[in-house]
Amino acid sequence: MKTNQLELEAIQKNIRRYVGEGRSISDEFITERRLEALGELDHENDSRQVKQQVEKEGFIVREGFLSQELVERMIDALMRIDQARSIRQKGGIFAVRNLLDVCPEVRILAESRIVRQYVEPILGDDFLPVRGILFDKIPGANWKVPWHQDVTIAVRGRIDVDGFGPWSVKAGVCHVQPPADVLERIVSVRFHLDDCGAENGALRVIAGSHLMGKIPEDQIDRLRRNAIEQVCAVRTGGALFMRPLLLHASSQSVLPDHRRVIHIDFAGVSLPGGLRWFSEQ
Repeated sequence: MKTNQLELEAIQKNIRRYVGEGRSISDEFITERRLEALGELDHENDSRQVKQQVEKEGFIVREGFLSQELVERMIDALMRIDQARSIRQKGGIFAVRNLLDVCPEVRILAESRIVRQYVEPILGDDFLPVRGILFDKIPGANWKVPWHQDVTIAVRGRIDVDGFGPWSVKAGVCHVQPPADVLERIVSVRFHLDDCGAENGALRVIAGSHLMGKIPEDQIDRLRRNAIEQVCAVRTGGALFMRPLLLHASSQSVLPDHRRVIHIDFAGVSLPGGLRWFSEQ
């Protein structure tokens, strides 16, 4: 999608308005209109292919989802997050939980029309972003992630409901394992702010494993040995769409560079018994 003259004029007008009010463009000037204007793919047609692949294989990579300019703006926004809020550090920032709540630009991205055009065919028109996390691999925090499924969700508070458990607390937020039918109504989108190949801790997945439901942990290793894994290499600005029940892992990075990923979960289901998604507005 190219930026036309009217869009450019609107952007320039907003810049003048922000500057006139003494507000920082780098701090606040990111709007849904700009997100749409910077799109580089034919989103409407491509989203159908994404839906088919996610349903069949459990994942798909789409390159060029974010422009380089938007990638740089997102990096700038992440660097300005209050370091006292939900951030884990070890020689630098390497993980931020509750990202939808501490970084307005990430929520704008999650709720933009471009992203909605891809998620809606998968989940239907009644969905919302429910969790955002920043992952990075840096020399001081270069971890290896074993094979697993994403089986926990973040909620506002603990309410005991049949089928939900066990419970845990991460970064001060309640997490719980829901039934498989809840997890099957979630899709995750990982926006890559750096090149991420096999040498830089790219995600490794087992295609189709999301169709097996929740797999007991003591069976994961056997399934992995009998399956063919695929490496999800993604370039800067690319997006990886995946189901949380897809078996996945990642290796340590052998490069000293960043591997920043904005991970956003979208859910097309409400929680029962008074439970609420943590980032539900």
